[in-house]
Amino acid sequence: MSPRSQFRGPARQRGAIGLLAAMTLSLALVLMLLVVDTGRLYLEQRKLQRVVDNAALEAVSRGGNCLSGLTAASYAGQSATRNGFTVDANDTLVTTCGTMVTAAATGLRTFTVDGTQAAAVKVVASRTLTTSFAGGVQALFSGAPVSLTTTLNASAVAAQPQPTIAQLNIRSNLVTISTAQSNILNPLFSGLLGGNVNVTALGWSGLLNTNINLLGYLNQLAINLNVAAGNYTQLLNTQVTVTQLIQAAATVVSLNGATADVMTALGNLQLAAINTVPLTLGQILQLQTGTTAAGLDANLQLLQLIQAVVQLANSKSAVAATLPISVLGLANVTVRVKVIEPPQFSAIGNPALAVLNPTGPNQIYVRTAQIRTMLSINLPVLTGVTGLANAVLGLVGSLTPTLNALLSLNLVATLNSVGCLLGAGCQQLDPLLLPSPEIDISLDAGGAISYVTAYSCPVGGTSGTKSLTAHTVTSIADIKLGKIDPTAAFSSSAEPTVTPLALIDLGTVTCHKILGLGSCDESTHVPFAAGGIAIMANTSVGQNTQDLVFSSTTPFATPPNLLLPPSVISAVPTTNIVNSLANTLAGINLIVYQPVGSNPLGSIVAGVGTLISSVTSLLVPVITNLLSPLLDPLLNNLLSSLGINLMDVDVGANMTCGQTGVAYLVN
Repeated sequence: MSPRSQFRGPARQRGAIGLLAAMTLSLALVLMLLVVDTGRLYLEQRKLQRVVDNAALEAVSRGGNCLSGLTAASYAGQSATRNGFTVDANDTLVTTCGTMVTAAATGLRTFTVDGTQAAAVKVVASRTLTTSFAGGVQALFSGAPVSLTTTLNASAVAAQPQPTIAQLNIRSNLVTISTAQSNILNPLFSGLLGGNVNVTALGWSGLLNTNINLLGYLNQLAINLNVAAGNYTQLLNTQVTVTQLIQAAATVVSLNGATADVMTALGNLQLAAINTVPLTLGQILQLQTGTTAAGLDANLQLLQLIQAVVQLANSKSAVAATLPISVLGLANVTVRVKVIEPPQFSAIGNPALAVLNPTGPNQIYVRTAQIRTMLSINLPVLTGVTGLANAVLGLVGSLTPTLNALLSLNLVATLNSVGCLLGAGCQQLDPLLLPSPEIDISLDAGGAISYVTAYSCPVGGTSGTKSLTAHTVTSIADIKLGKIDPTAAFSSSAEPTVTPLALIDLGTVTCHKILGLGSCDESTHVPFAAGGIAIMANTSVGQNTQDLVFSSTTPFATPPNLLLPPSVISAVPTTNIVNSLANTLAGINLIVYQPVGSNPLGSIVAGVGTLISSVTSLLVPVITNLLSPLLDPLLNNLLSSLGINLMDVDVGANMTCGQTGVAYLVN
């Protein structure tokens, strides 16, 4: 028998089964110990997680905070004690406050520590237990010292339920910006900012087509101004310059991949902003008190933001922007523009609070800017218009016989006057044709306002109507035509005063003559002493009030959630504003002056007023046809470039319906 076969015999394999059975039982025992030990740790971890979950929920639902008093920590500790968790040297409970921030790219919500906020509360607990069997085995095989204790950790974040948030904006209905429009915007913004603006049409279009995240903008501005993160009420009331506001916008859009044209345009505007008048962002952006970070996570059009900032700066300045006469294609015309009241380009808040008092402290209210424009038109423009010169000449021709008769009678009276024979002063007619060099037109564009008055959200987030109602008052325009003092025309404390513009002035002067020989003193000219014609208008174009309903029952009118492009409804004005202005001008009544005072010519020229009245119809059509077309480019080009359109008011709306309940676990 070979040696090899000796080890294969039955005698040599005796006891193998017993050895395998012992090994199997040992392995089973180890696995049983592992399962029991792991189960013990799992149950302790679940118990600890339940403790922090309840603690976080109670801290939020009871309105806890991390300011003086540390009520959040107190509420969390009370809940932990009721659930069998005792804080001592080995078992700890830490409570922190903050906010939930949603990542724009992924949509994930993360907790951010901020002791000034209490929108979310995070509770972290640790508990020390005897070291597990598995941990001890691992330590033996790894060579690490064996610890007799194991620490379990658990954390929970609870947040306040997200309220319903609505956003309104009144926006310009500009879709594209051409080279012609950029030629208007550059000198206009130069005048409003104080420096030289030279932005290309591509730059303006880039600003128009770029959105900026409001939350990101406010956070960046807080960093730049050293304001506590999340304290948006303080941020809105902090004084800031135009340069700082534009710089914060440039930083945010740069991080989001803005084009070179947009960055160049913002840089040019920032350099041009030499107006150092302090501003506050809260004057153009209305946030309801207590609005959370989640409610600020909305997008705004970058051009709207820049327009509002620039107009806000101009409203604080005493200087009005003066545009070159070539900008609007109007020869011999000077155009001045001033923002009387800055716009509120966006408002965000809880509609549930707003509808309780739509114009109260929790209102969601927006308005376009109140702009005052003044056109000064040189009279050669009037005299050069076909028809007007003929009308004036016809009027003078009709008056010539009467004037000659008056002069002759005045000479007879002079010859019989002892005073004139002795060289004393006596009155003589001094007719003037178009004595003033220019006519002024002042237009106050009141813009429009819109505010939330009603809303509804689906019940349980599944059924029902989602709607938002915005009460909207469309454009009001005040027109003044005549002579206006340019130094007082743009006062924010009082409306401009308009006086009649003389077309024909039958005034008198004091003359010193002996037997008809001598001179007259023009400085003694008394306007309209013997009558005349002047022109003046001081009137208003009416307003229209309506309710714009953004509703899921109306096609393309559902108010989308924040961060999405808003639904836009155009308000319908009562009339076409341009035509209304033309009609207003057509209704101008020329002012006819009768002889006044103790003028000795009064009894002689009493019939002149009737003669003047009979020829006023010659002037009205010509003046109307001239002035009405001048307002068209002003309204259609200038005001629309400022984000204002008196003919069409676009109101945009967003609404994110909130959650029910008192607190939610978020992670």
